[in-house]
Amino acid sequence: MAKKITSKLPKRKGEFTYQGKTLEELKKLSQEEFAELVPARQRRTIKRGLGDKHKKILQNIKKGDTTIKTHVRDMIIMPEMVGLNLEIHNGKQFEKVEVIPEMLGHYFGEYSLTRRRVAHGSAGVGATKSSKFVPLK
Repeated sequence: MAKKITSKLPKRKGEFTYQGKTLEELKKLSQEEFAELVPARQRRTIKRGLGDKHKKILQNIKKGDTTIKTHVRDMIIMPEMVGLNLEIHNGKQFEKVEVIPEMLGHYFGEYSLTRRRVAHGSAGVGATKSSKFVPLK
């Protein structure tokens, strides 16, 4: 039972740019140069050095893996990841995510939500004063 990979982001008009650079230009940048383009929290993470788990994911990408299954939710999406299919763990199962250019600079965890939407049912008998008068049949 395979889920269809869908993107919830809007379609863009024209060529994609991030901070004035095209995707091809971004792919040529080093990690330190890319860090200068992302927001402060991501920049700080990259400058302090990525952990072993993060480096392992980057090695798998360089090997040519197109589908990566991971529990690492705090990995920053880099330009070389665009076009990959990720399976990110949400605490219960792996959610399939296709990386598109608009995701650059965001974290893996932002695309695999850990909490579901709460849909409350109706109140049971005796839960409220008015429910005493609800017929049981």
